[in-house]
Amino acid sequence: MSHLIVAPVVLPAILAPFIIMVIRHHLDLQRIFSVAGTVALVVLSIALAGQAAQGGAYVYELGNWPAPFGIVLVLDRLSATMVLLTTLLALAVVLYAIGTGWDARGRNFHALIHFQLMGIIGAFLTGDAFNLFVFFEVLLIASYGLMIHAGGAKRLRAGVQYVVYNLMGSSLFLFALATLYGVTGTLNMADIAQRVAELPMEDTALLRVGAVMLLLVFSIKAAVLPLHFWLPASYANAPLPVAALFAIMTKVGAYSILRMFTLAFGPDVAATQGLAGDWLLPAALLTLAVGAIGVLGSREIGRLVAFGSISSVGTLLIAISIFTPEATAAALYYTIHSTLASALLFLVADKIMERRGGAIIAQRPMHQTGLISALFFVGGIALAGMPPLSGFVGKLLILDAARDSDLVWTIWAVVLVSSLITIVGFARAGAILFWESHDAAHIREEEPETPTDEDEVISEEPPSPTSPLAYSAAFGLLAALVLLTVFSGQVMEFATQTAEAMYRPEIYIDAVMKRTPQ
Repeated sequence: MSHLIVAPVVLPAILAPFIIMVIRHHLDLQRIFSVAGTVALVVLSIALAGQAAQGGAYVYELGNWPAPFGIVLVLDRLSATMVLLTTLLALAVVLYAIGTGWDARGRNFHALIHFQLMGIIGAFLTGDAFNLFVFFEVLLIASYGLMIHAGGAKRLRAGVQYVVYNLMGSSLFLFALATLYGVTGTLNMADIAQRVAELPMEDTALLRVGAVMLLLVFSIKAAVLPLHFWLPASYANAPLPVAALFAIMTKVGAYSILRMFTLAFGPDVAATQGLAGDWLLPAALLTLAVGAIGVLGSREIGRLVAFGSISSVGTLLIAISIFTPEATAAALYYTIHSTLASALLFLVADKIMERRGGAIIAQRPMHQTGLISALFFVGGIALAGMPPLSGFVGKLLILDAARDSDLVWTIWAVVLVSSLITIVGFARAGAILFWESHDAAHIREEEPETPTDEDEVISEEPPSPTSPLAYSAAFGLLAALVLLTVFSGQVMEFATQTAEAMYRPEIYIDAVMKRTPQ
């Protein structure tokens, strides 16, 4: 039993309280330990990805108690991919926050970041449904603190909304777990899968209720329409480097849907056959459409990117809801792309707000626009799915995987039309931010407009120079998108192997329950 599997959970769990209790008054030391800890997480996640690439599932039994009696962590290709993606994103966010001084605008930023990483990574690695709930709560508690980092009335209101909505989801999660435990007598995911397969059809009504509640919980976390209302205000009003890290949080919900509805409630399980796909696909199509329309109608740069993230979640869940190995492989590729592209745009949006002194998209002069406009342009075409970047490749893969669906023409129409609307929305925002505002600054002198929002403050003073560290983080995410495009064949080969293993749940079950493969 390799202790390497538990290390990405233990490291931030030790580092976060150390930062709070020992070096909370020394920002420079916090930065050093935070960066060192995040780099160590990246190294660990690369090692775990290399181990998972060999195939199969690797189990870590906490306290050496075997499943289903003890708590287990399970490493396979899917969880290893998500852990690696999380740590790479976290490193970019930490470097950006240090480079821009965001970590100095409030208290305990670095400790909260590592508590959140512990929750996210634990959610990806756990093999127990109740501990999935526990890690959800850990990451949500940390995110509550990060949401209101640096204060402000708007941020506090958005944080309260975020807390209330997610607490409702957590309550529903407990009801779902109680229902599943009442039916199966276990909360170990592999053991649930075994017992669900053995249930007679006439005794599965309550099981289906529990599965539907679980699907609703994961849909709340993934911001699926009509359960998406918390995301635009929360992401737009959070510190935007924090929102960049939150780009992985909707993927926790998508991951949970994939894990539970291919392992325990898979398409081959008679008791729950078609349960997820029949509801999830129409909701995903609506989510994509609403996200695209939101991009077109956004007046604030933060909400523009937040709605872009919603549209990317809709695209991702369209692929997941088809529940075929081909569509799931496309979904895994698009998961990597959409996380990186959304995070990049949130960082760019933060730079735009800093340069302009406000969030409203309007004809106002902005200082030093060269690098920022280039990053916005590339991030916009990536998130919208335009060639030649990985978003275009990901959407083509999803459209190809949808050919066997009964709703193929609906899927194609919604994806293509929404992509066009998203492109127009980002082009409109870019034109106003970088071209029209530049022309307005040189052609005429305008009277400063009175902000329409109580927290919107326009500053005409040039901003202080940004550390190269911040730009390094943004360009690092851009480089990752380019590499994802260049090596799309290799990434898709890995994603295909991952998806094929997910639709053979006996591999996971045999490893966790220590069964002899048949």
